[in-house]
Amino acid sequence: MTLNVSNIKGLRFSVAPMMDWTDRHCRVFHRLLTRRARLYTEMLTTGAIIHGDRQRLLGFDTSEHPVALQLGGSDPKDLAAAAKIGEDFGYDEININVGCPSDRVKDGRFGACLMAEPDLVAEGVAAMKRAVNVPVTVKCRIGIDDQDPEVALDTLARAVIAAGADGLIVHARKAWLNGLSPKENRNIPPLDYDRVYRLKASLPDVPVIINGGIAGVAEAAAHLMHVDGVMLGRAAYQEPWRLLSADPELFGEPAPHATMKDVFEAMIPYIEGQLALGTRLHSITRHFVGAFHGVRGARAFRRYLAENGVRHGAGINVLREAIAQVEDDAPESVAA
Repeated sequence: MTLNVSNIKGLRFSVAPMMDWTDRHCRVFHRLLTRRARLYTEMLTTGAIIHGDRQRLLGFDTSEHPVALQLGGSDPKDLAAAAKIGEDFGYDEININVGCPSDRVKDGRFGACLMAEPDLVAEGVAAMKRAVNVPVTVKCRIGIDDQDPEVALDTLARAVIAAGADGLIVHARKAWLNGLSPKENRNIPPLDYDRVYRLKASLPDVPVIINGGIAGVAEAAAHLMHVDGVMLGRAAYQEPWRLLSADPELFGEPAPHATMKDVFEAMIPYIEGQLALGTRLHSITRHFVGAFHGVRGARAFRRYLAENGVRHGAGINVLREAIAQVEDDAPESVAA
């Protein structure tokens, strides 16, 4: 049975899984900016989940819902086992990464290189679907290296949908695994949003979410004329204030908080709880760097956190003093 997009809360708008960025602290922060976006973990390998410290890797705050677990792996049995563990932890969706271009991922036979093995990806999806009751989705590229995106994307999409995938998240660039670094793969291959639009047109009953190079909520709204959902990546992390306009602009609902200063006030109890558990302040505040972009005092805010947040024993007063450097939580800080 094909899952209707309206049945997955938050699929209309989501924040991308980003390595080293979208950890549990980042996700709690983002949830205070938007009630409706679906949040994603960093990619976690099946091996780490099966054999590692599961609470450290998979534990999350209940406020994060709806939150999805992204897996990296290619062995169907391991994918099924890791997906079941994720479901038992309470994740609302399991996603398989078929888009990351890093050498480490390639060497492990997961990520974007799996675009060349659609049947194997489909086997993994089928195994996960047998193991869990939550939605299983695939995040992919439009192709890799010399593949023809018209053929490669359709082949992968139809294989995983036949295997039971509940939706496709498509980064609208090729990944060049031979010749480009992971960083270059985020910018150099040209974006081809029309290719994703054509995929959606060919799969009217399948949720298709677009990702890649989308600069803000206004652009997201434009894409929603053609696809079921939009996933925002670097723009959401580097300029998190943009997320304050997501609920009003995309869902017709008020933002959780009116200003970034209000968001930080709401964040303080969580930070205090984490500090009491031994978490270092910088592990949380490192996600706040772009919070006041374009606001008077933003540079002083960043500098104060950078200089003081890393110190041993740094407490909540450091964040309060950093916020005090911001002269005015200006209206432009919540623009789309």
